[in-house]
Amino acid sequence: MDSLSGLLAFVRAAELRSFVAAGERLGVSASAVGKSVARLEESLGVRLFNRSTRRINLTDEGTLFFERCQRIVSEIENAEAEMARISDAPRGKLRVSMPAIGYRMLVPLLADFSALYPEVELDVDFNDRMVDLIAEGIDVAVRSGELADSRLMARRLGPFRLILAGAPEYLQRRGVPQGPEDLLEHACLRYRYPGGQQLQEWRLFSDGEPVSQRIPVTLSCNSIEALIHATQEGLGIAYLPDFTLCSAINAGQLVAVLDQHTQEQGFFSALWPSSRHMLPKVRVFVDYLAQHMLPLR
Repeated sequence: MDSLSGLLAFVRAAELRSFVAAGERLGVSASAVGKSVARLEESLGVRLFNRSTRRINLTDEGTLFFERCQRIVSEIENAEAEMARISDAPRGKLRVSMPAIGYRMLVPLLADFSALYPEVELDVDFNDRMVDLIAEGIDVAVRSGELADSRLMARRLGPFRLILAGAPEYLQRRGVPQGPEDLLEHACLRYRYPGGQQLQEWRLFSDGEPVSQRIPVTLSCNSIEALIHATQEGLGIAYLPDFTLCSAINAGQLVAVLDQHTQEQGFFSALWPSSRHMLPKVRVFVDYLAQHMLPLR
């Protein structure tokens, strides 16, 4: 066996089924990964992968070797995590996945976090797609809703409300709705979930009971940021998380309406891969988010 780096290159390539993706995870070129695997195959005297122009697949011998090697690499990573925990000094690159609108919550916190932990290098991806933390090498993801992946740990960061709002000039022109039924006479700006045509439901209540109310569609899009700007431009009324609208409402650019009829709540959680030891850089980042992120509202 050539070296431990060859073993690691093989395991990452087997997990991701790609020399390119493995190289990205390891911080080397796809060519370097391929050469490391080739040297390993030569040393073992067996072919570990069947290669095509688009992807790689494990051979029977590769599958057997991968099962053993995965445990070895996991033990090495746990040992490294233990050493990092003992040193208790948060450092290194921290890969973070946030919702596209998450920059509104995170960016105001970055200066203070970086001042506290100058050796932590933040690499943040603002994207609404569903990420596989383990396959993509993400250290922490912030997402709304319930945890569905048993391979992940989670910590709730705090709640948010969904509210209805419109621009003052729009409400002056079209009138302020007094009840859910009045929305039939208004321009409604609807959020469309990414990757399809499903529209977000507007959950309205009267005396604590859900209201069955058809909501018109004047404009729909898959960008919360675009809906905020459209609402501020007076195109209609939108139903959005309160933390995305609070600054505009405080500045008088938007006005909340039908507040007594909007009671829907959600929550954000920080997610990270489950392991026996939580890396210091992950621990301090999650702790910082829990203390500071949603209070910005």
